Amino acid sequence: MSNNPKVLIAGAGPVGLTLANELVRHGIAVRIVDKNAERTDKSKALVLWSRTLELFDDAGYAKEFIPAGFVAHGAQISTGNEIVARVTLDSINSRFNYALMIPQSETERVLEERLAAQGVKVERQIELAGFTDNGSTVEATLKRASGETESETADWLVGCDGAHSAVRHGLGFAFEGSTLESHWALADGYVTGLEPKDQLHIFWHRDGILAFFPIVGDRWRAIADLGPATGNEKHPDPTLEEINALMAHRGSPGIVMKDPFWLAAFRINERKVKDYAKGHVFLAGDAAHIHSPAGGQGMNTGMQDAFNLAWKLALVIEGTARPSLLDSYSPERSTVGEVVLRNAGRLTEAATLRNPIAQGLRNAVVRFAAGFPALQHKAASQLAEMDIGYPDSPLTARGAYSVGGPAAGERWPDRLPAGAGGARFTAVGPADVVAALAATFPKLVQAAPASGEHGKALRLIRPDGYVGFAGAVSEQVDAEAYLAAIAA
Repeated sequence: MSNNPKVLIAGAGPVGLTLANELVRHGIAVRIVDKNAERTDKSKALVLWSRTLELFDDAGYAKEFIPAGFVAHGAQISTGNEIVARVTLDSINSRFNYALMIPQSETERVLEERLAAQGVKVERQIELAGFTDNGSTVEATLKRASGETESETADWLVGCDGAHSAVRHGLGFAFEGSTLESHWALADGYVTGLEPKDQLHIFWHRDGILAFFPIVGDRWRAIADLGPATGNEKHPDPTLEEINALMAHRGSPGIVMKDPFWLAAFRINERKVKDYAKGHVFLAGDAAHIHSPAGGQGMNTGMQDAFNLAWKLALVIEGTARPSLLDSYSPERSTVGEVVLRNAGRLTEAATLRNPIAQGLRNAVVRFAAGFPALQHKAASQLAEMDIGYPDSPLTARGAYSVGGPAAGERWPDRLPAGAGGARFTAVGPADVVAALAATFPKLVQAAPASGEHGKALRLIRPDGYVGFAGAVSEQVDAEAYLAAIAA
């Protein structure tokens, strides 16, 4: 526990742990509490996508996840009798052009062990019972399992405390959306009869979807829709026999599960807050947005919330940037949340069509589209969250200028230089110009002299790997104005 945490984090799931790791990496004192007695032992969120891995790579610890996961190279969609489409992830323009299948329990283990190695321990069986934002600090009441309470004062509070977020409730924010009117089953166990093993297998049967996600070895996650639901109706958790009957009916012959780790029935919620911040309090991850598991975007979107917030908080806390920098967090991530929610909803709708004519049309369209490499690439990039950008952000300098390479608001394709990831802006361009910018803003900017195409332009790359400013080399004064608006 920190004597004087600058940031109090409620919730030690993947999002809270990512945020804590990133803040500690910048030397920011944090305290992270969680009401659960121990981290999850369930597979839950199952995939780290390319963009998330890039962010961890820029931060210096993507390699710690790789041995704990399994590399999947694509997805195969079939009706059980015939292949509708194959989607490859190999075309993703990333140093991680695959899906890293890794159980959430392992993701949390890697993050928690890394945090402990930095001297910060997750404090468990402590929940946030209430808080008051005093305008310059946040006074929080923490409650232990024994019932005793304590008061903690921090400069900032971040709610990474999931769909039933106490922080969101404390802010009085509406969690707008709905519960889908369908029942779903989840099974995590050992499966035989699925080949190839480095693919996601999706069966669009006339009676409903059955999808398989590789975990590791012969362990797979299966998800199936079980038909309509009404009101608050809950479905009993499925038995292994029921799961195997579903597989025999909807899958290709010979698929069998045994020794399940987890069998559950669930409903899909699609909900989101309008704002991710108020005063000195922020929301990230499931506390701000929940949606269909289709596409496996939930945890990744939440982790990217954490990366976005961490560098901004760090620069403001250390006095390098103005507090107004934090005003960009909510508009940037709320817009992304809306897109992810919409895409996941569309995937779910397509997968759960019941009308045989609509099913036939869907299959024909997907089969046709899969024949075009450009459409394949677009689908893979969307899944991997490579197409996320901030074109309309207050932090994106709007200029008409463009030269070969990414425009302002777009992802920077290269690995950030050591030390820049999540710490400072990187000025990319001719050596003398970028050196001058780094000299003018020594705490905020580091120089990365470039040759070739990148040497013909002047760019400022944000610490989270997105282009903030892109202009001609002659527009050095505009780049300086951009930085001056951020610098404290």
